[in-house]
Parts: sequence; C-alpha cells; structure tokens
Amino acid sequence: MAKRKSEKTFEESLKRLEEIVDRLEDPEVTLDETLNLFEEGKRLSQECQRDLTAVERKVSQLIEKADGELALEEFEEGESE
Repeated sequence: MAKRKSEKTFEESLKRLEEIVDRLEDPEVTLDETLNLFEEGKRLSQECQRDLTAVERKVSQLIEKADGELALEEFEEGESE
C-alpha cells in the first residue's frame, strides 16, 4: 500500500478527520468554512476506506493455517479470535 508523496498516511488522515470534526462542532465556523471542511473530510474518509479495503484484501489472502502453511481465506468483517 505505497503512498505518493502528496498523500497522507492512514493515521495522518484519521487525525485530520478528527480535527475536522472538532472544528465543525464549533458554532463560530462560517458556512463557507463548513463546506470546505466537509469536502475535505469526505475526501479523507474515502481515502481511509480505500486503505482499509486494501488491508482487508491482504489479510484475506494471507491467513496462516495452524500447521504453518499459508492459505487463501476470505476476511469476514467483525471476525475476531
């Protein structure tokens, strides 16, 4: 999951999303700023979702069996051990 220099890491994007939410909760934010923040947040949210989907795909392909062999298995959302 290589990033271009201009793209943020997943963690950076998530942190920025948190900052956006905090800013949007401020009653002093103008309508124009609200719209700009919303657009940025939507874009960051989509980037984060793409990153998570790519990771899920990798996990579903590399599940190790108990005997040490690697097997292709589907990743089931919400599954935990």
